[in-house]
Amino acid sequence: MKLAQLNIALAKYPLDAPEIKDFVDNLDSINGIAENSEGFIWRLKDESGDATNIKLFEDPNMIINMSVWESTDALKNFMFRTHHKDFMRRKGEWFHRLAEDTYVLWWIEDGHIPTPQEALSRLQHLRENGDTPYAFTFKTNFTAADLE
Repeated sequence: MKLAQLNIALAKYPLDAPEIKDFVDNLDSINGIAENSEGFIWRLKDESGDATNIKLFEDPNMIINMSVWESTDALKNFMFRTHHKDFMRRKGEWFHRLAEDTYVLWWIEDGHIPTPQEALSRLQHLRENGDTPYAFTFKTNFTAADLE
């Protein structure tokens, strides 16, 4: 089993605005760190190399990020022990704080690549039911064994 994740964020500005330029200018670098991180398997991207142009919501400022990892620890290592953490500290400059959950984790079979629609259904399940083995957050961190 592998760990899939979806993260959504509502940008305070259009992605071509000067106020969010530092975030946009560093996407390639941060995505490169992810791809070269131990335990990284896959990430959602389009022809431009990232997922900022993939729209799953009516609001054009809602962006998504999806990836698959070997384990929760591999994802946490990327998030909190690389240059990525510096951008997480600054997310309040660029993104609105949303009342609902903005990320979801779930276990997938080896070799499966999740679709954005699958990810959205997991996020909706989390929002409606809280953390379960089907859709969870780092707070509970269910393991693949919890699915059995």
